[in-house]
Amino acid sequence: MKVEAYLFFDGRCEEALEFYRRALGAEVTMLMRFKDSPERHEQSMVPPGAEDKFMHARFRIGDTTVLASDGRCLGQPNFQGFSLSLTVPHEAEADRLFAALADGGQVRMPLAKTFFSPRFGMLADRFGVAWMIYVTGEDMHRTPDRSPTPQATTAATTMTCPGASRAQKAPHC
Repeated sequence: MKVEAYLFFDGRCEEALEFYRRALGAEVTMLMRFKDSPERHEQSMVPPGAEDKFMHARFRIGDTTVLASDGRCLGQPNFQGFSLSLTVPHEAEADRLFAALADGGQVRMPLAKTFFSPRFGMLADRFGVAWMIYVTGEDMHRTPDRSPTPQATTAATTMTCPGASRAQKAPHC
């Protein structure tokens, strides 16, 4: 089983894919415009003048496949209730990608050191897609002999569950 994000850019898909190509090195692996569909669509499904818009696209960012479309082409993309999480191995890479994605967007939490990562930040790009940039912090919580510190062990096994008034073991959530 595999879960893949499908983003509807509501008429701005081509612009978005070009932005992600420049900002993240995204590679488009499949593209179909409405006019190239083997089946005819009802007029209510494709607004007049949208024949050249993207009916379906598939692109890769690193090892991840993301799906995209222009959808109804109404010009009102609405991305709420989720974030795409971009995990990178080095702080310099996080800085570069964060700056590229933030261009024309909105920084929600600047990149900074946290208890779980040497670099973490959140933003919404120019299309409104929420991103979390995260540097793997596996070495942050290790002793010189490479064993986990007590803080790392506690952080990995407990969390505050929604609706709970105290920390509970993760399997209980």
